[in-house]
Amino acid sequence: MKNVILELTRIVQNVALVESLTEQVTVIVNSISEVIDADVCSLYRLKANQSMQLVASHGLQCSSDLTIPAGKGLVGLVAKTRHPINIANAHKHPDYFYAPQAHEEQLKGFCGVPLVRAGEVTGVLVVQSHRAKVLGKEKEAFLVTLASQLALLLTNLPNQQKPTTTNLRVAGVKGAPGLAIGTVRFVTMAALKNVPDAPCDNIEESIDEWRDLLTRVKMDISAEQQALSGELAANVSSIFDAYQMLLSDPSLNEKVEMEIRAGHWLPGALKIAIHFFSELFRAMDDPYLKARHEDILQLGDKLFHAWSGHEKGVEALSINEPVVLVGSQVSISQIASIPLEKLAGIVCFEGSSLSHTAVVANALGVPAVMGVGNVKELNNGEQAIVDGNEGAVILKASDAIVREYQTFIGQQRQVASQLTELRDKPAQTTDGQRIRLLTNTGLLADITPGLKNGAEGIGLYRTELTFMVSDSFPSEQEQIEAYQRVFEAYGDKPIYMRTLDIGGDKQLPYFPIENEENPALGWRGIRFSLDNVQLLMTQVRAMLRAAEGAENLHIMLPMVSAIEQLDSFRALLTDACQQLRGEGHQVIQPKVGMMVEVPAAISQLPLWKDRIDFVSIGSNDLSQYLLATDRNNAHVAGLFDHLHPAVLHEVKRTVDAARDCQLPLSLCGEMGSDPAAVVLLIGMGVRTLSMSAAKLPHIKSLIRGISCQQAEQLLAEAMTMTSSRQIRQWVNSAIAG
Repeated sequence: MKNVILELTRIVQNVALVESLTEQVTVIVNSISEVIDADVCSLYRLKANQSMQLVASHGLQCSSDLTIPAGKGLVGLVAKTRHPINIANAHKHPDYFYAPQAHEEQLKGFCGVPLVRAGEVTGVLVVQSHRAKVLGKEKEAFLVTLASQLALLLTNLPNQQKPTTTNLRVAGVKGAPGLAIGTVRFVTMAALKNVPDAPCDNIEESIDEWRDLLTRVKMDISAEQQALSGELAANVSSIFDAYQMLLSDPSLNEKVEMEIRAGHWLPGALKIAIHFFSELFRAMDDPYLKARHEDILQLGDKLFHAWSGHEKGVEALSINEPVVLVGSQVSISQIASIPLEKLAGIVCFEGSSLSHTAVVANALGVPAVMGVGNVKELNNGEQAIVDGNEGAVILKASDAIVREYQTFIGQQRQVASQLTELRDKPAQTTDGQRIRLLTNTGLLADITPGLKNGAEGIGLYRTELTFMVSDSFPSEQEQIEAYQRVFEAYGDKPIYMRTLDIGGDKQLPYFPIENEENPALGWRGIRFSLDNVQLLMTQVRAMLRAAEGAENLHIMLPMVSAIEQLDSFRALLTDACQQLRGEGHQVIQPKVGMMVEVPAAISQLPLWKDRIDFVSIGSNDLSQYLLATDRNNAHVAGLFDHLHPAVLHEVKRTVDAARDCQLPLSLCGEMGSDPAAVVLLIGMGVRTLSMSAAKLPHIKSLIRGISCQQAEQLLAEAMTMTSSRQIRQWVNSAIAG
């Protein structure tokens, strides 16, 4: 046959020219028949009842109504064995199944290959011939190769059943928990990304116009912040502060002016600048920082919206009933335009659970679902149910479903009231054991929500953000000003600041780390900092000066794997303290600890105990390295679970080692906000957890409802189990009971 790669490329290109999935499979079977000179080529899909439905065929004289019963025929055998079947006389095979409507009497040669997606058979690709012959090995290999590409297409192919007209469930991403029922109200905003570029007629006038625009938008944001006044204002004011900080950032201002001077008109220059900073965040590995690219895009749209003089983008509807705001992205301005008592829920076609829209929704207690895609069934003025607990939207709900959700909403309000009452109460188990709850933060915008939700300090402050939003390495003074705001907000509460953690997928635009075949195992964390000791010295000096006179600074080192790294940092810290004291600063030498992220660190803790003052388990990276699983890789993300037996055993080994070495221990990462994991961590003896601000009330409620004895008993049983699913089911059922 012809060159396999060329033929595959040609088929893929032909398919790309067709928009309909149904037409695409037709193009595929026709193309395959032509390439391998087959009389018949058919594509079958596995249905829920395990039968095989014909979805497209070249050569069979029947419609797609043909269905082969579950487990029947050669097609069923291919699916069952998950292996190609290539025979010369199909009708003589004991598993041959005759379907009269297919008129296969004259077809003898048969070759079928399975279509597999995520380990499961989704369909079968079949070619048949009138002659009794086995398909050639090269052609069979071609079908096997093509089948691997077809599996995804078949998964996305719509069912031919008529869709239900009631209780349509649209899945998305959990943005903010809670349930709500309201009237859909679409929001729109002029998109900066759609702005065409054009030459700048007058550079100086455009720069003046840009500076005026900045001033005007800052005033607009202040007005919107005031609109959300009252009891809830403190919860969301930090989000508006973040926008003000971005607008005041010299990096943004200078980038726009630079592009204007390069000859772009103001909207074009703004588009280039916003895209630059957005892509910077989008490329980051840390999911929290990655989500900040959405905030940059929203701010860009807001600036363009103000420049163009459009309205807020909310279609006119009388607000006399609860409203569900729906849009590609729902901006903070649009949220502020709705009276809080009428804002029932938020639904975004795009976005993630870490975007500022989700953060604001959490702060306001408004259920939100993100990333639902472009839903055609959503109509302005119709009723929608927003299920933020499950990350779903229910459309055209029946009366029975509405009544059921109304009952749930009533129960939800009771729970919310109880959580609010817990804010100032200790996270203490029923047998009197106190658990310290800290918060993770990276933006100054996250400071207030943590305090409002009862955080007892900061367990992880991501200092790299200051570096990532700059056009060059920030100066010592710039870092001091950023860190001082953190210390001012938290007073004498403990603050754990992680030294610069870049590398891997967290790149600096002005200092890219290139040509690494495996960035996750490369030049990152403390490895990068010690190789660039001048940057580390500046950062440590800034931390010490920001905390001058205070004793609550703790410096935490990421990605430690060797004792030499600890010794080098200790020497640098001593030098920094001596320098600053010589300059007249009253600095206090802080405690120094390390993050247990590299598995090799666990067994070395007894050897390092004299070099460190505390230990913090970075559960995200530790789990990732232990399981050799990139949780951001869709192909293997399903394998990532911090309740995997290997992770639990290694975390317990870390806890035991720290206890034996008399080192204070905390845990930060998603494991610390997973209810099932928290119970087991308490059973291990973990007494300090750090998590996102939004998770604090729920984890506190959980802790106050269990005893250490119960947690220890659950842990003992869990440690004998062999799968994360079994462990999760066991602990969750015990909590629910």
